[in-house]
Amino acid sequence: MNSVKIMVWVGAAVMAFGAQAEIDLATPEGVVSVNRRIQCSTEDGVEKTYLWQGRAYARRQGEPDKQLFKLLGMNVRQCVTVTNDKGEAGYRLVSREIMLYLDPKSGEVLRDWDNPYTGDTVQVIHVANDPVNSRAPSFGYGRDGKVAKMPIEEVGDYWQMNLEIPLFYHNVLAGNYQKYVGGTYHATELFNFYGPREELLDESLNSINPGVSWVRIAQWLPWMEMNGRDGIMYFNAQGSKLESWDDLPVILKDEIAKNYPDYRHAPPGDDTRPNETSWTVFKKALDARADTNEQHEGGH
Repeated sequence: MNSVKIMVWVGAAVMAFGAQAEIDLATPEGVVSVNRRIQCSTEDGVEKTYLWQGRAYARRQGEPDKQLFKLLGMNVRQCVTVTNDKGEAGYRLVSREIMLYLDPKSGEVLRDWDNPYTGDTVQVIHVANDPVNSRAPSFGYGRDGKVAKMPIEEVGDYWQMNLEIPLFYHNVLAGNYQKYVGGTYHATELFNFYGPREELLDESLNSINPGVSWVRIAQWLPWMEMNGRDGIMYFNAQGSKLESWDDLPVILKDEIAKNYPDYRHAPPGDDTRPNETSWTVFKKALDARADTNEQHEGGH
């Protein structure tokens, strides 16, 4: 689940949350403050962790949908304060994220997977995106220069925020002629954040722990080796921000300790590396696999 996509949108908003509404969302300072509480913390360098779990399905025309995997993911992040040329304080978010593909019956971490559509056994490449950082700092303004509007609504005693993130960009596995023959990466991510209304605008809190739901509609995962077959995948997961990284499930902590030790902490606040995606990670794994095969063949 990519945290760069969970950004504020445009416009101005004023919410009536009663006497507790200490933070004014009609100001850029209020937008920055509330966003930081949701995303990480108003304190620099304080790491926060999101956890989610769910299921992944496949859909092909004329066939019943199939559940392919269970999902278990985490994102560890921090926010750091930055200042714009007007002297206004904003923040930058830096993070790393992992999502494991689990056997839908046993719940065990998959290493190899029997593809029911091709009959082949393929190596599973889990999501391990490092980094997943905000592309630009947030100062509480939208692209039009006005105070950003957070799409937050009251629902009884709770608040909720819905974000739709359409994705359409060059596929790093593609060649130079995708504009003419297709192959651009196309997906949609749907986020819903929610929590107790009384906490959202409480200025005394440095951080809140909202619940989150995440839906992704996307093409086949590259490591599935579907070779252009028709169909799509959809992911449905839910989770929350945790009190502590130590509250992660044992299966995730064990996997991180064994294979992804850097994911114990967020990247440094001044991290300038380009963001990773499932596709860039897969390309690196594929290239490394090819190099290993060449070295092996060269030794004979």
